[in-house]
Amino acid sequence: MTAGDLVVWALLCIFGGILPARTAQYFLAPAKGRVRRAVPCLVFGAALSMPTWMGDGNPLYYFPFLLAAFVVGYGGRLAARLVVGVIFFEWVIAWGMIVDTRAVLPASADYWGAILWKLAMWAAVYALARRLFRDSKTITLSGRLWGLLGLLALSPLLSELAFSMWNIRAYTPEGADVVLDAAFYTLLPFVFVSSLALLLAVVLLSRHQALEQEHQLADLREVYYQGIRREQEQVRRLRHDMRNHLTALSGLLEQGGTGRAADYVRSLQAASGPSGAGRWCENDTVNIVLCAKAHELEQAGLEADFQVSLPSALPVRDVDLCALFGNALDNALEAARQAAEKRVAVRARADKGLLMLRVSNAYTGVRTAQNGIFGTTKADRQAHGFGLRGMREIAARYGGTLEASAENGRFELIVCIPLA
Repeated sequence: MTAGDLVVWALLCIFGGILPARTAQYFLAPAKGRVRRAVPCLVFGAALSMPTWMGDGNPLYYFPFLLAAFVVGYGGRLAARLVVGVIFFEWVIAWGMIVDTRAVLPASADYWGAILWKLAMWAAVYALARRLFRDSKTITLSGRLWGLLGLLALSPLLSELAFSMWNIRAYTPEGADVVLDAAFYTLLPFVFVSSLALLLAVVLLSRHQALEQEHQLADLREVYYQGIRREQEQVRRLRHDMRNHLTALSGLLEQGGTGRAADYVRSLQAASGPSGAGRWCENDTVNIVLCAKAHELEQAGLEADFQVSLPSALPVRDVDLCALFGNALDNALEAARQAAEKRVAVRARADKGLLMLRVSNAYTGVRTAQNGIFGTTKADRQAHGFGLRGMREIAARYGGTLEASAENGRFELIVCIPLA
């Protein structure tokens, strides 16, 4: 091989390694650091020039290196990295065996022609992944679903590796080559198509799970909002009846019935809705949520530091406002309850075309984020942990953003929503 051939070979391996590595990034978040991100590219590049004949041991030796590359080069659940690594191994090696074992494709008998056929298929799969993820949705699956996909991936994996594990060529009479080749070329396309079908199943299951979570979040927001709305209506009725109550109290006091007047005041306090009612801002929905949460913070022994300036009308649905402020304060209360600093700070205002909400509080323990979302600290993760995801979905629906950070024992949540 001349120096020019070496340069061409190196460029093809680099480009070929980038294609499947970038394809995998649609399914898994890339790891932090250039060195870790480069590992999958190098391992895939090696597969491009590696011969993968039927019965050859190379796929067996290559398999652990590819799994290690997915563990090192990508983030997320370990189960997700292993399952996606297995599926990528299946379609990459299956196509390589189809091309290398028999020169059934034009120019595939030539070494460079075989590499080009591999590159063509890798580019086609990359284009397919781009089309599937044109809406920029990320893959979010539960551990159970990843386990199920892993079990489904075992059948094509073992079928593919069986030829190498048993060194099947060494024990096959030469006269049986035709039958063996027929079985081989019946099996390999099945493995290749099955692996692509598994990748499609990952996407569809993720979208189905996201849709279920959106419905669940919508139901939770509606229930929460209806509760707040009932309290709001109760407060409005009390305001409307206040004149009559004051008239009755005045009459009792004029008649000297101070005891009866005191009883009347106590009955009003018991029916006055959320205690600690005040006027935090002009927006009725946000005000009712803040009043209710201020009372909950007080009951938990926490200080409510609220500075909110919002107009009575906002281009955000009341149910969404309720979910934003309610979930933010619920999370802050839960975290600050265990912290040394017993204070929850809320800053919100509508200014310069933006609705801005910032909630900060202290916390204890360790907070880790996956895809920018901090998970619940409660034991039942299936029933909890929807708050931040629901808030991010609301912000995105209005063209806004949500950022959360947890550093040095302090958690901060910032939501920005354009008001245009």
